[in-house]
Amino acid sequence: MNAIRKRDMQGFFRSPLGYVYIGAFLTIMNLYFFAICVLSSSSDMGSVFSNMLIVFLFLMPILTMRLFSEEYKQGTDRLLLTAPVSVWEIVGGKFLAAVGVLLVALACTLPWVVIIAIFGEPAWASIIGCYVAVLCASAVFAAMGMFLSSLTESQLIAAVLSFALFLGLYIADMLSYSLDSGSLLGMLLSWLSIFTRYDSFMSGQFSFGNLIYFLSLTGLFLYLTARVLERRRL
Repeated sequence: MNAIRKRDMQGFFRSPLGYVYIGAFLTIMNLYFFAICVLSSSSDMGSVFSNMLIVFLFLMPILTMRLFSEEYKQGTDRLLLTAPVSVWEIVGGKFLAAVGVLLVALACTLPWVVIIAIFGEPAWASIIGCYVAVLCASAVFAAMGMFLSSLTESQLIAAVLSFALFLGLYIADMLSYSLDSGSLLGMLLSWLSIFTRYDSFMSGQFSFGNLIYFLSLTGLFLYLTARVLERRRL
Protein backbone atom coordinates (compact mmCIF):
# COMPACT_ATOMS: atom_id res chain seq x y z
CA MET A 1 0.00 0.00 0.00
CA ASN A 2 2.76 2.43 0.90
CA ALA A 3 4.54 1.84 -2.42
CA ILE A 4 1.34 2.61 -4.35
CA ARG A 5 0.74 5.73 -2.24
CA LYS A 6 4.27 7.00 -2.92
CA ARG A 7 3.98 6.18 -6.63
CA ASP A 8 0.72 8.11 -6.99
CA MET A 9 1.88 11.04 -4.86
CA GLN A 10 4.96 11.36 -7.03
CA GLY A 11 2.72 11.10 -10.10
CA PHE A 12 0.65 14.06 -8.91
CA PHE A 13 3.72 16.26 -8.50
CA ARG A 14 5.71 15.02 -11.51
CA SER A 15 2.91 16.38 -13.67
CA PRO A 16 1.39 19.89 -13.52
CA LEU A 17 -1.83 18.47 -12.05
CA GLY A 18 -0.83 18.60 -8.39
CA TYR A 19 0.59 22.11 -8.66
CA VAL A 20 -2.39 23.40 -10.65
CA TYR A 21 -4.79 21.86 -8.14
CA ILE A 22 -3.07 23.33 -5.09
CA GLY A 23 -2.44 26.66 -6.85
CA ALA A 24 -6.09 27.04 -7.86
CA PHE A 25 -7.24 26.05 -4.36
CA LEU A 26 -4.94 28.54 -2.62
CA THR A 27 -5.74 31.38 -5.03
CA ILE A 28 -9.47 31.07 -4.42
CA MET A 29 -9.26 30.43 -0.66
CA ASN A 30 -6.72 33.19 0.02
CA LEU A 31 -9.10 35.64 -1.67
CA TYR A 32 -11.91 34.38 0.57
CA PHE A 33 -9.72 34.72 3.67
CA PHE A 34 -8.63 38.23 2.71
CA ALA A 35 -12.21 39.36 2.02
CA ILE A 36 -13.87 37.68 5.01
CA CYS A 37 -11.23 37.92 7.76
CA VAL A 38 -8.64 40.54 6.83
CA LEU A 39 -10.82 43.31 5.36
CA SER A 40 -13.48 42.94 8.05
CA SER A 41 -10.91 42.40 10.87
CA SER A 42 -12.71 39.23 11.89
CA SER A 43 -11.20 36.19 13.59
CA ASP A 44 -14.13 33.96 12.61
CA MET A 45 -12.79 31.47 10.06
CA GLY A 46 -16.06 29.53 9.87
CA SER A 47 -17.30 31.39 6.80
CA VAL A 48 -13.99 30.78 5.02
CA PHE A 49 -14.17 27.05 5.66
CA SER A 50 -17.84 26.96 4.72
CA ASN A 51 -16.85 28.23 1.28
CA MET A 52 -13.90 25.83 1.20
CA LEU A 53 -16.18 22.81 0.88
CA ILE A 54 -17.88 24.46 -2.13
CA VAL A 55 -14.45 25.02 -3.69
CA PHE A 56 -13.57 21.36 -3.12
CA LEU A 57 -16.86 20.43 -4.78
CA PHE A 58 -15.53 21.96 -8.01
CA LEU A 59 -11.86 20.98 -7.66
CA MET A 60 -12.13 17.43 -6.32
CA PRO A 61 -13.09 15.89 -9.69
CA ILE A 62 -9.82 17.23 -11.11
CA LEU A 63 -7.90 15.45 -8.37
CA THR A 64 -9.68 12.09 -8.52
CA MET A 65 -10.40 11.71 -12.23
CA ARG A 66 -6.98 10.19 -13.01
CA LEU A 67 -6.70 7.73 -10.11
CA PHE A 68 -7.90 4.70 -12.10
CA SER A 69 -8.98 6.14 -15.46
CA GLU A 70 -5.39 6.91 -16.39
CA GLU A 71 -4.32 3.39 -15.39
CA TYR A 72 -6.99 1.91 -17.66
CA LYS A 73 -6.10 4.15 -20.59
CA GLN A 74 -2.37 3.44 -20.36
CA GLY A 75 -2.89 -0.27 -19.68
CA THR A 76 -0.94 -0.15 -16.43
CA ASP A 77 -3.97 -1.42 -14.50
CA ARG A 78 -3.00 -4.97 -15.52
CA LEU A 79 0.38 -4.53 -13.86
CA LEU A 80 -1.34 -3.38 -10.69
CA LEU A 81 -3.94 -6.14 -10.70
CA THR A 82 -1.37 -8.89 -11.31
CA ALA A 83 1.09 -7.52 -8.75
CA PRO A 84 1.44 -9.40 -5.44
CA VAL A 85 -0.75 -6.90 -3.59
CA SER A 86 -4.37 -7.14 -2.56
CA VAL A 87 -7.14 -5.08 -4.11
CA TRP A 88 -7.56 -3.28 -0.79
CA GLU A 89 -3.89 -2.27 -0.81
CA ILE A 90 -4.33 -0.78 -4.29
CA VAL A 91 -7.49 1.11 -3.27
CA GLY A 92 -5.99 2.21 0.04
CA GLY A 93 -2.74 3.39 -1.54
CA LYS A 94 -4.48 5.49 -4.17
CA PHE A 95 -6.93 6.92 -1.66
CA LEU A 96 -4.11 7.91 0.71
CA ALA A 97 -2.27 9.56 -2.19
CA ALA A 98 -5.32 11.72 -2.96
CA VAL A 99 -5.75 12.57 0.73
CA GLY A 100 -2.02 13.38 0.87
CA VAL A 101 -2.49 16.05 -1.80
CA LEU A 102 -5.44 17.42 0.19
CA LEU A 103 -3.27 17.57 3.32
CA VAL A 104 -0.58 19.51 1.44
CA ALA A 105 -3.23 21.99 0.28
CA LEU A 106 -4.65 22.34 3.80
CA ALA A 107 -1.16 22.74 5.30
CA CYS A 108 -0.68 25.77 3.06
CA THR A 109 -3.61 27.46 4.85
CA LEU A 110 -1.97 27.26 8.30
CA PRO A 111 -0.52 30.81 7.93
CA TRP A 112 -4.13 31.98 8.29
CA VAL A 113 -4.14 30.68 11.86
CA VAL A 114 -0.86 32.50 12.59
CA ILE A 115 -2.30 35.77 11.21
CA ILE A 116 -5.46 35.37 13.30
CA ALA A 117 -3.40 34.57 16.42
CA ILE A 118 -1.21 37.67 15.94
CA PHE A 119 -3.93 40.21 15.18
CA GLY A 120 -7.00 38.70 16.86
CA GLU A 121 -8.34 36.22 19.35
CA PRO A 122 -8.73 32.84 17.61
CA ALA A 123 -11.52 30.50 18.66
CA TRP A 124 -9.37 27.37 18.83
CA ALA A 125 -12.25 24.90 19.17
CA SER A 126 -13.88 26.31 16.05
CA ILE A 127 -10.59 26.35 14.08
CA ILE A 128 -9.77 22.74 14.99
CA GLY A 129 -13.36 21.78 14.16
CA CYS A 130 -13.03 23.49 10.77
CA TYR A 131 -9.91 21.52 9.85
CA VAL A 132 -11.38 18.22 11.07
CA ALA A 133 -14.62 18.94 9.19
CA VAL A 134 -12.97 19.78 5.87
CA LEU A 135 -10.66 16.76 6.09
CA CYS A 136 -13.57 14.38 6.82
CA ALA A 137 -15.82 15.80 4.10
CA SER A 138 -13.07 16.00 1.48
CA ALA A 139 -12.09 12.38 2.26
CA VAL A 140 -15.68 11.37 1.43
CA PHE A 141 -15.50 13.32 -1.83
CA ALA A 142 -12.14 11.70 -2.65
CA ALA A 143 -13.57 8.20 -2.08
CA MET A 144 -16.61 9.01 -4.24
CA GLY A 145 -14.47 10.45 -7.02
CA MET A 146 -12.10 7.47 -6.93
CA PHE A 147 -15.02 5.07 -7.23
CA LEU A 148 -16.34 6.89 -10.29
CA SER A 149 -12.81 6.95 -11.77
CA SER A 150 -12.70 3.15 -11.40
CA LEU A 151 -15.75 2.82 -13.66
CA THR A 152 -14.33 4.38 -16.83
CA GLU A 153 -11.05 4.84 -18.72
CA SER A 154 -12.00 8.41 -19.68
CA GLN A 155 -10.74 11.02 -17.24
CA LEU A 156 -13.23 13.54 -18.64
CA ILE A 157 -16.19 11.23 -18.01
CA ALA A 158 -14.90 10.47 -14.50
CA ALA A 159 -14.60 14.20 -13.76
CA VAL A 160 -18.08 14.98 -15.14
CA LEU A 161 -19.67 12.12 -13.18
CA SER A 162 -17.94 13.24 -9.98
CA PHE A 163 -19.00 16.84 -10.43
CA ALA A 164 -22.58 15.76 -11.16
CA LEU A 165 -22.66 13.64 -8.00
CA PHE A 166 -21.19 16.39 -5.79
CA LEU A 167 -23.53 19.00 -7.26
CA GLY A 168 -26.48 16.65 -6.74
CA LEU A 169 -25.53 16.27 -3.07
CA TYR A 170 -25.33 20.05 -2.72
CA ILE A 171 -28.72 20.56 -4.37
CA ALA A 172 -30.23 17.88 -2.11
CA ASP A 173 -28.84 19.77 0.89
CA MET A 174 -30.37 23.03 -0.34
CA LEU A 175 -33.67 21.21 -0.91
CA SER A 176 -33.69 19.97 2.68
CA TYR A 177 -33.79 23.60 3.88
CA SER A 178 -36.72 24.47 1.62
CA LEU A 179 -38.80 21.51 2.79
CA ASP A 180 -40.79 21.34 6.00
CA SER A 181 -38.34 20.24 8.72
CA GLY A 182 -41.03 17.93 10.09
CA SER A 183 -41.61 16.14 6.79
CA LEU A 184 -40.13 12.68 6.25
CA LEU A 185 -38.26 13.75 3.10
CA GLY A 186 -36.90 16.87 4.77
CA MET A 187 -35.63 14.93 7.80
CA LEU A 188 -34.13 12.22 5.56
CA LEU A 189 -32.29 14.71 3.34
CA SER A 190 -31.04 16.62 6.38
CA TRP A 191 -29.81 13.42 8.05
CA LEU A 192 -28.02 12.24 4.91
CA SER A 193 -26.53 15.65 4.10
CA ILE A 194 -22.74 15.87 4.14
CA PHE A 195 -22.99 19.65 4.31
CA THR A 196 -25.25 19.72 7.39
CA ARG A 197 -22.87 17.49 9.32
CA TYR A 198 -19.94 19.55 8.03
CA ASP A 199 -21.50 22.73 9.44
CA SER A 200 -21.98 20.99 12.79
CA PHE A 201 -18.26 20.15 12.97
CA MET A 202 -17.28 23.70 11.97
CA SER A 203 -19.20 25.19 14.88
CA GLY A 204 -16.85 23.32 17.22
CA GLN A 205 -19.51 20.78 18.22
CA PHE A 206 -17.69 17.45 18.03
CA SER A 207 -20.00 14.50 17.49
CA PHE A 208 -19.02 10.85 17.29
CA GLY A 209 -22.17 10.31 15.24
CA ASN A 210 -20.98 12.72 12.56
CA LEU A 211 -17.47 11.24 12.62
CA ILE A 212 -18.86 7.72 12.21
CA TYR A 213 -21.06 8.99 9.36
CA PHE A 214 -18.07 10.39 7.45
CA LEU A 215 -15.95 7.29 8.09
CA SER A 216 -18.79 4.96 7.08
CA LEU A 217 -19.50 6.84 3.85
CA THR A 218 -15.81 6.88 2.98
CA GLY A 219 -15.55 3.16 3.73
CA LEU A 220 -18.61 2.41 1.60
CA PHE A 221 -17.13 3.99 -1.53
CA LEU A 222 -13.73 2.42 -0.90
CA TYR A 223 -15.52 -0.94 -0.68
CA LEU A 224 -17.40 -0.28 -3.95
CA THR A 225 -14.12 0.63 -5.65
CA ALA A 226 -12.54 -2.59 -4.40
CA ARG A 227 -15.47 -4.57 -5.79
CA VAL A 228 -14.98 -2.96 -9.23
CA LEU A 229 -11.29 -3.90 -9.18
CA GLU A 230 -12.04 -7.45 -8.08
CA ARG A 231 -14.27 -7.89 -11.11
CA ARG A 232 -11.57 -6.55 -13.42
CA ARG A 233 -9.06 -8.89 -11.81
CA LEU A 234 -11.08 -11.97 -12.74
